[in-house]
Amino acid sequence: MRITCKNGVWELGDRIGGGGYGQVLEARSESGVNGAAKLVPKEPGAERELLFAELDGVRNVVPIIDDGETDDAWVLVMPRAERSLEEHLKQVGGSLDVGSAVAVLRDIAVTLADLEGRVVHRDLKPGNVLLLDGHWCLADFGIARYADATTAPDTRKGAFSVLYAAPERWSNERATAATDVYSFGCIAYELLSGAPPFTGGYVHELREAHLHGDVPHLVSAPAVLAALVEECLYKSPQARPNAVNLVKRLERAAEQAASPGLAALQEANRAQAVSKAASVRAESVAQSEQQRRAGLFEAATRSFARIADAFKDALTSNAPGAVVQAVRGGGWEIHLGQAVLTLTGPTPTAESAWGSWDRPGFDVIAHTEIDLLIPADSYGYEGREHSLWFCDAAPTGQGSYQWFETAFMVSPLLNRPVRQDPFALDPGTEAAKALWTGMAEWQLAWPFTPLTVDDLDEFIGRWAGWLATASNGRLSHPSSMPERRPENSFRRR
Repeated sequence: MRITCKNGVWELGDRIGGGGYGQVLEARSESGVNGAAKLVPKEPGAERELLFAELDGVRNVVPIIDDGETDDAWVLVMPRAERSLEEHLKQVGGSLDVGSAVAVLRDIAVTLADLEGRVVHRDLKPGNVLLLDGHWCLADFGIARYADATTAPDTRKGAFSVLYAAPERWSNERATAATDVYSFGCIAYELLSGAPPFTGGYVHELREAHLHGDVPHLVSAPAVLAALVEECLYKSPQARPNAVNLVKRLERAAEQAASPGLAALQEANRAQAVSKAASVRAESVAQSEQQRRAGLFEAATRSFARIADAFKDALTSNAPGAVVQAVRGGGWEIHLGQAVLTLTGPTPTAESAWGSWDRPGFDVIAHTEIDLLIPADSYGYEGREHSLWFCDAAPTGQGSYQWFETAFMVSPLLNRPVRQDPFALDPGTEAAKALWTGMAEWQLAWPFTPLTVDDLDEFIGRWAGWLATASNGRLSHPSSMPERRPENSFRRR
């Protein structure tokens, strides 16, 4: 296959490598220069310019010496390297001695230091580190950036490599120089131990490990070097050393073995690094949980808006004389005769909402309530409330989050009068008691009933009937409590 590029014609031969994004073929110019041509597919949404980065003055990089295109791929021609670091590790049995590992790592760190503030590689791995002219050089600049931009189904596969991807890549956050430092740490760990810090047969296992897992201690490396690698693998990007710091510390590690006193000090420093890593990991777990809950609350808000709109439209279209007013959080209240029906907007539910009581066997992200008020009757009865919780309460245990309707009551054993019955409770100690397996003063008065925007007929019809009855002054206390049996309507531990 012959390709005409900017600087000449290249004959492409056998495949010599590849990866998540493109294949590499032998290349030979008409003048006899040997090279390697990477063919990067032209995917929708990606531009040729994404493949090129400004690398003037950057040491230890594999340059692009020519470029062209075929009908379906961009062609990048590079000098032919001796081998990749991935191939080198296979040849030597998986790991390197400390001196050889430090030499490789210093070459990579020098490149990262030169790139600081200019370019983020985003897919640093042994397969992208090539031995060229006696130095270990980085290749495939722009490939990850190109893969991020494409709309192809395998974008994620090309955008990063799961054994070396930083936590922020798994969280779909913006890649920074610290992202490359984390990948550098994974490579360093592999050079010194024979395997990356995290391995597993499934992508979800690797994701969990990179986000929250403990990095196994590097027992085969000197303390000063092990501490450096562990710092590179901190979960928090802000806690990792920068590339300039890496170069300086690797240069010190390449010097003669430290004195016994300095070696003891290095070991003490490593112990501190391990302790800091545990603290940073805990912070990462908390931050990840906050992000998860924030994303679910956004989903709860969107779902609530659709339910609230459908509910209001059905009521007002059948009672055009009703007066509608907006309330907080995207809710509303409807005045009809003597009755006021209020649906308030959702509020985030704190993880600590349950206090010291046993929390239920499901997770609540948001909560609100429906409130139907009437003037108090001769018994002091003023209407009813129901709770709406956005949670994964379905007893099937499938873990899907949606809005559920429920309601609460005081235990009949207490014979305590209440103004509204049933009534709503926010997630908290009182609600936890109602959901408890034992006896308590609070109980469920209504089963956990899922609400979906395409199946609201029963829900809307029921509340429309109560509103109609209340508007005429005929809403009374339920004849029996609970009105509907709540058993087996929600997930228990």
